[in-house]
Amino acid sequence: MASRDSIVVGLDIGTSKVACIVGERNGLGGVDIIGVGTAESTGLRKGVVINIEDTNRSIRAAIDEAEMMSGIEISSVYAGIAGGHIRSLNSQGMVGVKTGHVSSADVDKVLETAQALAIPMDREVIHVIPQEFLVDDQDGILDPRGMAGVRLTARVHIVTAAVTAAQNVVRCCNLTGQQVRDIVLEQLASAEAVLSDDEKMLGAMLVDIGGGTTDVAIFVNGAVVHSYVLPVGGDHITKDIAYALRAPIKVAEQIKKDHGCGFEAMVETNETFEVPHVGGARSKETTRRLLAKVIEPRLEEIFQLVQSELERSGYEDLLPAGAVLTGGSTLMQGIPELAERTFGMSARRGVPRDIGGLADVVNSPIYATGVGLVKFGLKGQQDGARYGREAGGLYTRVKERMGRWLSLAF
Repeated sequence: MASRDSIVVGLDIGTSKVACIVGERNGLGGVDIIGVGTAESTGLRKGVVINIEDTNRSIRAAIDEAEMMSGIEISSVYAGIAGGHIRSLNSQGMVGVKTGHVSSADVDKVLETAQALAIPMDREVIHVIPQEFLVDDQDGILDPRGMAGVRLTARVHIVTAAVTAAQNVVRCCNLTGQQVRDIVLEQLASAEAVLSDDEKMLGAMLVDIGGGTTDVAIFVNGAVVHSYVLPVGGDHITKDIAYALRAPIKVAEQIKKDHGCGFEAMVETNETFEVPHVGGARSKETTRRLLAKVIEPRLEEIFQLVQSELERSGYEDLLPAGAVLTGGSTLMQGIPELAERTFGMSARRGVPRDIGGLADVVNSPIYATGVGLVKFGLKGQQDGARYGREAGGLYTRVKERMGRWLSLAF
């Protein structure tokens, strides 16, 4: 039987679905997927919890299914977080090296210095991600420990979230009997699953199109340099279809999955399908070309918003590896082609990579975040990566900051 320390569970709490992925470290240092559970998500809107009870029910259903498949009782998870409340920025800090050689304590201290920013009381730092270290005037260092020098500088990417949003994610998990080992920004988790190290080093942009949000992370020289969340996603496409075809939301969602295409020019003019009508009326026939005319403008709008943010970040000319698209909404035909036209760079659809076990089951963009959460957790266990923080401490800090904020507000 697998050791408890070798098991990691990722919990992707999304707007349209909750996915629970159980992974196990294998003998080769990689990860085998041994359990998968999914459930419809009904308690979130645009990535944020709006109904605790409904979210609990969805989480419990996904965990039960994953437990049944894996044969393991789940007690702790790495939980994903997204939503328009996410903010990020780059910062740096510097400390003196007293002993002449950089120690782990020096690294911890410089990272603390880099995040010594004026953060509003209603926000909490969830990630301090090292981009590079400088020892004296030598830059481009990934691990400075043991190096000789008198001055250590760290350049970092800091991600913050609304205290209430983070607390609600943790609370929903706790109410289902789960300890949250860490909260992880969803696009960082997805990047762990679908991006190669070469793509991160060359420069790549991850675009994760979920149900309620589109999450983006830009990597240059192996590190994340910019991340952001757009409050628009696949649910907006579904609503457009429902309005145009006068179909119920659930029917429109199924039509999108079965017949959707994001690039009108790829659709044959004579392709047709049946559309069930509202109220039980007789179904009618329509064309895929008409459906594509509804889908393409909304997708183009999403990509143009991504492009605008990319230009604002200043990294648009540093991405030779192009764009990698993932998330359930990228399953439609034509999306990479539309992305290439909009971004002016190569684009591909990203699926979880470098995994064993139930690889065929999770070989889809819809599982990118869940698998990435598992790989994130294993990476943190193996090398003490400082991508995030230990979850027990996180929940304590979130509660303390929430208490201070409420005392000031009221």
